[in-house]
Amino acid sequence: MSDARYGQETERTYERAGFGAPVRRGSRPALVVVDLTRGFTEPGFPSGADLTDVVGATAGLIAAARPAGVPVVFTAIAYTPAEAAGDAVTWLHKAQGMRSLVEGGEEVALDPRLPRAPQDHLIVKKGASAFFGTSLAALLTGLGCDTVLVCGATTSGCVRATAVDAVQSGFSVLVPRECVGDRAPGPHEANLFDIQAKYGDVIDVKDAVGYLDGLPRTAA
Repeated sequence: MSDARYGQETERTYERAGFGAPVRRGSRPALVVVDLTRGFTEPGFPSGADLTDVVGATAGLIAAARPAGVPVVFTAIAYTPAEAAGDAVTWLHKAQGMRSLVEGGEEVALDPRLPRAPQDHLIVKKGASAFFGTSLAALLTGLGCDTVLVCGATTSGCVRATAVDAVQSGFSVLVPRECVGDRAPGPHEANLFDIQAKYGDVIDVKDAVGYLDGLPRTAA
């Protein structure tokens, strides 16, 4: 079977199953920027890749969010030296390269090309999802948010896990395609397909900017 025919058959199968309907876009979104730390955005680190384009697109989306006062939440994975070196974190048995993500190290610092502001939030996590074991759901609820735009890395790991937990926590999910990245194109595209089918809307960054531009402006 050709790739085109296989893709068409897959789409028909998912349509018959009732997947892929568009999500409701609320009036109180937040941006959750998942793990765009140097250890993921720079190829010189064990867990890294060149995510220059993703960082640039995300920076632009953050800039578009500012006039409407949309909350921006950054996340970072960081382990204590004992966690990184020991057996307490089961995930690190599988993902050995992430043992270098140690608190205070350069790998866990946010990419300096991102426009972080004093009012932005930072969630430090130990697992894939930005929600698991953190205060993110409570933070978003306290901020009155109803929709989450998920950006960051990696599409097949922490982005997907965050999108799944976001919708399970009651938030509509939008994933701007240009604002997420992975180490390889296959896992990236496969997980975008799955997110679009089951958990949220995968949209163009232009669409995301238009959505943010349509929100009421905050007072200067």
